[in-house]
Amino acid sequence: MPSSKSSMILLLFLSVSSFLFRFTTAADPTFLSHSCPNTTTFARNSTYQTNLNRLLSSLPSNANRSDGFYNATAGQDPNRVYGLFLCRGDVSTSTCQDCVSFATRDIVQRCPVEKEAVAWYDECLLRYSGDNIFSTSDEDPGILMWNLNNVTEPARFNQLLGSVINLAATQAVNSPEKFATGKGNFTAFQTLYCLVQCTPDLSTTDCNRCLQIAIANMPKEKVGGRILYPSCNTRYELYPFYNESMVATPAAPPTPVVVSPPPTPDSFVTGSKGKSRISSSIIIAIVIPIAVAVLLFITGYYCLLSRRARRESSTGHEEIAGDEITNVESLQFDFGTIELATNKFSANNKLGEGGFGEVYKGVLPNGQKIAVKRLSRSSGQGAEEFKNEVVLVAKLQHRNLVRLLGFCLEGQEKILVYEFVHNKSLDYFLFDPEKQRELDWSRRFKIIEGIARGILYLHEDSRLRIIHRDLKASNILLDGDMNPKVSDFGMARIFGVDQTQGNTSRIVGTYGYMAPEYAMHGQFSVKSDVYSFGVIVLEIITGRKNSNFYQTDGAEDLFSYAWKHWRDGTPMQLLDSNLTDSYSRNEVMRCIHVGLLCVQEDLAARPTMATVVLMLNSYSATLPLPKQPALFFGSRTDLSMEITKETDSDKSTSKSVPCSVDDASITEVHPR
Repeated sequence: MPSSKSSMILLLFLSVSSFLFRFTTAADPTFLSHSCPNTTTFARNSTYQTNLNRLLSSLPSNANRSDGFYNATAGQDPNRVYGLFLCRGDVSTSTCQDCVSFATRDIVQRCPVEKEAVAWYDECLLRYSGDNIFSTSDEDPGILMWNLNNVTEPARFNQLLGSVINLAATQAVNSPEKFATGKGNFTAFQTLYCLVQCTPDLSTTDCNRCLQIAIANMPKEKVGGRILYPSCNTRYELYPFYNESMVATPAAPPTPVVVSPPPTPDSFVTGSKGKSRISSSIIIAIVIPIAVAVLLFITGYYCLLSRRARRESSTGHEEIAGDEITNVESLQFDFGTIELATNKFSANNKLGEGGFGEVYKGVLPNGQKIAVKRLSRSSGQGAEEFKNEVVLVAKLQHRNLVRLLGFCLEGQEKILVYEFVHNKSLDYFLFDPEKQRELDWSRRFKIIEGIARGILYLHEDSRLRIIHRDLKASNILLDGDMNPKVSDFGMARIFGVDQTQGNTSRIVGTYGYMAPEYAMHGQFSVKSDVYSFGVIVLEIITGRKNSNFYQTDGAEDLFSYAWKHWRDGTPMQLLDSNLTDSYSRNEVMRCIHVGLLCVQEDLAARPTMATVVLMLNSYSATLPLPKQPALFFGSRTDLSMEITKETDSDKSTSKSVPCSVDDASITEVHPR
């Protein structure tokens, strides 16, 4: 018996030593991915490059910090550079320093002249930008990685994964390091390991938001997967991929602990960054983690319940912590101020006219430029309902949405005040023979990605779950850096259009962008917006407008033209002739593929916007083959009559309903 026990101890020692050796062996960090959009570059030997070199040279010397995180700036505006690194919470300071040192040399090779860059390695993250990136949650770009192999018993595995990784996320959000791990027994021979981490400069709210978005997009039913964002990351595997010697199970409470039975396959424990040692008692090693995990889970659960109850009792609906918009008064503008800003709604200041009213350019007394939408007087809402809906929509803030700054309500006047977007709308550039040359491929791809992220926010991440219902090129505005911003979202709520059902007799939209099930039967859903997005993607690629498309080879519309070239194996002939050689063939092919998937007639076959975003950002993903696009109207004359009879052309509305989640999956070509 003593001999057997000694053998077990020796075997355990050798196993642990071998495992720890893998984490201490010196080697270059494992490169995962990088992103450096070439839309903004600096000149070689410029002041910006000098500041960047100063910043990068200062980072390795600060990588011996215990928290594995550091941010700094170099230079002064407009050439100031912001940079940071984040080491994985379980690596040693020497490993962290090695990774950061390597990354500072590697990133300038991968991104030689780009002002903005982020590089992910297995052991650390390095990021810099000409814009302030500190204390700001950023989920763009997002990198998805997963193992090709499927797990057995996927339903039970997904349940265990959700429990373990969400508990780890709760612990990370509330820890100073913003890092936590977790593990749970899946089978008698398989253990699930999870790791989550945010940059420590994020607030609790931002870290939680970033992790929840990552967890929602994690690949399911695979034996391993990860999501990489600039501000957070998540990972799970069926093997111990992190250094457990640097991850301690929380200490046991001082009160006596009742010994529990051995853990079931679904039991799990979590840990955060720290130090640990191997226990001499197997009983303690099993019981204490289970007991502490249960206590943490119960405590966290009741804290969340009480927090939510406090919010709901004070506001009547769930609020997002940290919102600057707290009441109606903070959003209300005086009518005299609006008149002064627009020179009494001068015709010279008029920017355009849409289905809900006229839009004017204005300048506030403090010099801020605004866009003023003067709503028509056929709104179906009273004053209080109008105010409440404005407050709700104003809280929807995303980099790819036009920001609603406030409103004015005086007598019969109902006015919305938006941020002013300098470069007008996408159609202004895209369909003009001269101006479309300003849209090189990198800008077009950036616009496609930005539109997708904005719609995804409306469908799945915003509190209102908005369906736009009138997505089109003229409703995509471009800021000074040609970043896309979706406009006219939430107008149905503000204007008082009845949208309690997913089927309507009042069809509002624009010819050429409406999904067939919506135009013909009044059925709208998130997949209606997906269809409209697909139309915009094909328009961006070709530089041609679907509604007045003309082609001499017999194609009646843009869909027929795109499908013909896809079917004939010549999809690159769709590309706008202005783009010559300055494009990425892989990006163009993927966008054509995604566009055709979005405009399929069968709405169930169309991807969700979450899947679209993943398709656009994951170049190792295999996309399903598209079916022939919807060609439902027949002749163009019939189409025009149909629209006139059943719709109010060029109007925009939306719907607030919970969206359904598409379970479609993407498979990776090569395992990691």
